[in-house]
Amino acid sequence: TLSTLMIKTIALPLPLPRKFRPGRIVGWALLIFTTVIALFPMYWLFTNALTPITSTPPLTPVLIPAFSLDNFTRLVTNNKYYINWMINSLVVATAVTVWHVFFDTLSGYAFAKRNFPLKNVFFWMILSTLMIPPQVTLIPVYLITRQLDILDSLLALIMPGTAAAFGIFLMRQFIQTLPRELEEAARMDGCSEFGVFWRIVLPLCKPAIAALAIFTFVRYWNDFLWPVVALSKPQNYTLTVGIANMQGEFMTDWGIIFSGAALSALPMIIFFLLFQRYFLEGVRMGAVKG
Repeated sequence: TLSTLMIKTIALPLPLPRKFRPGRIVGWALLIFTTVIALFPMYWLFTNALTPITSTPPLTPVLIPAFSLDNFTRLVTNNKYYINWMINSLVVATAVTVWHVFFDTLSGYAFAKRNFPLKNVFFWMILSTLMIPPQVTLIPVYLITRQLDILDSLLALIMPGTAAAFGIFLMRQFIQTLPRELEEAARMDGCSEFGVFWRIVLPLCKPAIAALAIFTFVRYWNDFLWPVVALSKPQNYTLTVGIANMQGEFMTDWGIIFSGAALSALPMIIFFLLFQRYFLEGVRMGAVKG
């Protein structure tokens, strides 16, 4: 009967909402667990930076730090070159980023839209350098910079970073998706080859350029190996090298080191939170098959 059918229908278990399903709960739990593990070192860094310590830092961070600026005050007063280090890092990262954006985009345009002999051979030769560790080229780059007499200067950090295989690959993959009709229309209007690149291609590459600029800036802001080899004068240090050299031979003021590391990491954290969409876009564009 109708009443019996209604009772059976009501007695059936209702399906759980999608957000309360076991698989979804397990997935969120795993994400939260990995996020806590990934952010724990950063939390430990900032809690120690805000805790007045001089000799031995605590092995585990306190839940609520003392929120003291004593470490930051001593950092500025006891290290007269700290502002220089920050300016040097900013100059190097900005200059290398500008060079990367220009040369990588120009090379990517040539490999994506122009035809010349052995184009694919040259492209795969450039791409194969991604498999070479930077430690392998450390000594040759050092000898070249010494011969050019730019060692122990910011030019020694800027000149080797004028272009990169990853940037060329990223820009080529993106420029290949642009329609050729726009370039042909510009040439018919009398635009030169460089004018086509500058007026047509470059404005259309803003998403890829933003991703490349962010990747490059973050990489050279955090670079340590080559600056520690190329620089010897304290006033020429970058932030990473300067903070590493604050460790003493017999005694180390860990409060100053933690505060210096926290200040150097803070701009990159803000930078990533503001432009994380371009980070993900850069990874996606690098995965596009050309």
